[in-house]
Amino acid sequence: MHEWTGELRLDIEKRHGKSVAKNVYFQGAFKVMRPVYHDDSGQVCYYILNPGGGYLNGDRYRMSISLEENAALILTTQSATKVYKTPFKEAYQETEINLKAGSILEYVPDPLIGYRAAKYKQINRINMEKGSTLLYTDVITPGWSPDGKRFSYDRLQLINEIYLDGALVAYDHIKLTPADQEIEEIGFMEGYTHLGSMIVVGEETNADLLDRLYDTVNIASSEYKIGVSMLAVKGFTVRVLANSTQNVEAIFSKIHQIIRQEWFGTKPTMLRKY
Repeated sequence: MHEWTGELRLDIEKRHGKSVAKNVYFQGAFKVMRPVYHDDSGQVCYYILNPGGGYLNGDRYRMSISLEENAALILTTQSATKVYKTPFKEAYQETEINLKAGSILEYVPDPLIGYRAAKYKQINRINMEKGSTLLYTDVITPGWSPDGKRFSYDRLQLINEIYLDGALVAYDHIKLTPADQEIEEIGFMEGYTHLGSMIVVGEETNADLLDRLYDTVNIASSEYKIGVSMLAVKGFTVRVLANSTQNVEAIFSKIHQIIRQEWFGTKPTMLRKY
């Protein structure tokens, strides 16, 4: 059996018109705050905490998130995930998510910051039933380095596997290794420092929606570049290259607002943390 630095299990069900925790378990360097309801839709929000303050050499984290039919959850973090120097063994996190029909998961963690000599691997395996909805984002940012180097981390690797009714429908793999790649050049970061990714899977996706989303965020600017692509199933991805976390989050926020208003009939939620 693996020994985990932090472990979290969260099972959500819908009861009397509200989404509530059916089961909550955490141990080690993972905790969750008390549930928050930002509006009267019945959707519950949980904030994940890491009391340790950051990921260190050889740390291992595991999360299991399950939503029963028609349950709705916003899952976020209290602060950025900071990965510090890992001289001997990478820090590692794996997450398994199970979404039943009619459920809605908005998983919006704060940025991942890789500091000097950091090595980190993350795997998200998401199992969806037809009729469920997923909105997931991640933002990769470089941490401060004493020599002023823009990319001082060793390796940041993020893998997302999405299954719909048991079939693999999307596989997203980002692996940034500045020592081995021309990380500043075309095909990699192209002169930018921050990389944002959004993955949305939902039955309401269509070409008209993507055109409107792209028109909303595609404002000519040297501060960022944006790409929007359809998935093989009802869904889409957004990729953003930028020079600040604020630029990436502003773009994702605009898209998120449209999705919430048109798909869920709810107002945008402010996940204030500071």
